Amino acid sequence: MTPPSFPPAHPDGPAPTSGIPTSPAPAGPRREPAARGYAPAGAGAPATGSAPVGPSGPPPSGQPGGPVSGPPGAAAPAAPAPRRRRLPLVLALVLLLVLAGAGVAVVRPGPVAGWLGEKAEPAGTAAGTPEPSPSAVLGEPDPNAPVPTPDGVRAALDPLVRAAALGDRVNVSVADVATGQSLFARGADDPTVPASVTKLVTGVTVLAARGPAYRIPTRAVAGPNPGEVVVVGGGDPTLAVDGKGFYPGAARLDDLARQVKEALGGTAPTKVIVDSSLYSGPVYEPGWDDDIPTGGYGAAITALMTDGARRDVPQAKKDHENGDHGAERVAQPDLAAGRAFARLLGLPASAVSRGTAPAAADATAGAPGSELGKVESLPLVRMVDIMITDSDNVIAEAMARQVALARGKPASFSGAAAAMDEVAGELGLPADELALADGSGLSRTDRISPSLLTDLIALAGDGSHPELAAIFGGLPVGGWSGTLGERYGSEGTKAGAGMVRAKTGTLTGVHAIAGLVTTADGRLLTFAVLTDRVPADGLDSARVALDRIAATLAGCGCR
Repeated sequence: MTPPSFPPAHPDGPAPTSGIPTSPAPAGPRREPAARGYAPAGAGAPATGSAPVGPSGPPPSGQPGGPVSGPPGAAAPAAPAPRRRRLPLVLALVLLLVLAGAGVAVVRPGPVAGWLGEKAEPAGTAAGTPEPSPSAVLGEPDPNAPVPTPDGVRAALDPLVRAAALGDRVNVSVADVATGQSLFARGADDPTVPASVTKLVTGVTVLAARGPAYRIPTRAVAGPNPGEVVVVGGGDPTLAVDGKGFYPGAARLDDLARQVKEALGGTAPTKVIVDSSLYSGPVYEPGWDDDIPTGGYGAAITALMTDGARRDVPQAKKDHENGDHGAERVAQPDLAAGRAFARLLGLPASAVSRGTAPAAADATAGAPGSELGKVESLPLVRMVDIMITDSDNVIAEAMARQVALARGKPASFSGAAAAMDEVAGELGLPADELALADGSGLSRTDRISPSLLTDLIALAGDGSHPELAAIFGGLPVGGWSGTLGERYGSEGTKAGAGMVRAKTGTLTGVHAIAGLVTTADGRLLTFAVLTDRVPADGLDSARVALDRIAATLAGCGCR
């Protein structure tokens, strides 16, 4: 399959008018959501830097509902005033700088190559047989296109946001990316249950706090007695046992075991101590629904785990390819990883216990606390991409804890939430409209306003923080990829196919979408729609109602 492609930066410096990364449209049927891919790493990249293909996130809870009902007679929102910030027209440049690749080549020019531990190469030097250039799936925005008017947007959206299928609380923000002008605001500043669109906040804050190139270490150190090995979890949720892991390119325990054996020399391993003390607090967030721990889409969050805590990786991979993205998770991911590590060292499961690594008194090889080996995760820019594209809840919680660690706070649910709030404020986002309990959006106590989301999306593209633009690479494309792969195909929503790029979020009774849309005139808008009082059996009708809103923006000039 042809990997995703982005338009190359102009060789003389000026950015082209299009700022939205394009995806390929190969001949033949549209690709299925299960067949998601990421461009491979460049030649010579380390094993831990190869590009992943991750699983899809949780399918929404709830049961199919009826058709979208007509709007009740609610009052129309007043025409909104301009938002807090005006955004310079540099989204195109930033997206190209951060996400650009030369055609389908494995090259990533600009800062991305450095973030991924690769060396940028001239276009055309990619290894392997050249593939034909893909055609664009996403519509290209035109910065000179006319701006929709607030009256025009209100006339188009008013009947749709009042649809009965969305329940009685529908909060919406729509803004022009180039100018920052608010075009539609209905409860825009009201904190609302966001579900998985929370991952946009998680992605932006971890990229700001850690940086795109950061890699999470998993270490092995000498235990207090000869032959004892302590495996120290650093919070890498993608860590694999061997080359058959769930996330291709992930760091591997068999590599770590090899390093340990070499470091120990003639000393035989006798015991494995699992140190997952980096994380604190409960392993499940108290605001999660009761079925989250056993439903296949969440897991106990521990500092050491392999394959996102999946119990049966081969089966999980097969199920993923067949479109079933749930997977049974182990109850104690740290101990399961420790037992896998023990097997690699030739030890039985009975030789594994929990504990903490001794402090290193000196650097002498084999001395208690001295390092015996280390492996490093995929760079965060790739983890964020998987998290957003596949709505991976376990990766999201790990990313949230990295924000906490970067800010010197406890790596717990509460510590991560406080740290993300702090970083959001540092970025100039309205932190008073943000109250988080986790990083995945599984908690029903999370609250985010639609306007914070549209501000965040615009900030990621305004050039002031180039590293934040990495969130755009993972946003699903309407009718093409991720959680939007099977959407925008009906008569009332097909205008959004290839024109909407957004993150979705769903819990029973909660439905949300936030992202970017290109209008019929080529104007780039950011939008967020959050609703948290949908009838429990209204899954399908709520999705269609949300898609109609975004498709309407895509299909009109709204002037």
